[in-house]
This record gives sequence, C-alpha cells and structure tokens, in this order.
Amino acid sequence: MSSVRLMLKDHQWERMQPHLPGKPSDPGRTGANNRLFVEAVLWLARTRVPWRDLPDCFGHWNSVFVRFSVTGAKPRVNMI
Repeated sequence: MSSVRLMLKDHQWERMQPHLPGKPSDPGRTGANNRLFVEAVLWLARTRVPWRDLPDCFGHWNSVFVRFSVTGAKPRVNMI
C-alpha cells in the first residue's frame, strides 16, 4: 500500500467507524476491512477515476463497487 497515499488519520477514523455498516455488532456479514473500504472510496472521490482503475491494494475494484452499491454508502459519503 506504500504506493497509495491514505487520507484518514486515526482520530478521523475513530469518529467515523461507529457510523459504518459491517461492524461485528451489526446483523449480517461483517466487513473484512471497513477502514480500507472507506479509504478506497475516498481515493476514488479524490482522483475521480473509474472504479476499474482502483489500485489493487484496496482489493478487487468490483468488490469495493458492489459493497458501495449494496450498503447504501453513497448517502453516507455525501453526509461526510
């Protein structure tokens, strides 16, 4: 992941984390790495590239896209 600059500082992540779906306390499947997912979405928003150009260090682009689409992350991103 050294080739990609991450955006979130630890104190920012601590404030966001409770508001995201996919926590162990939530019903259903737990997100594998919520912070990495948020970093991927922020990277996409910052660079304005297509989903397919998401760097591999964030995971497969389609997995990130599906999670973004299915979890309703778009309204949450707009809120943040």
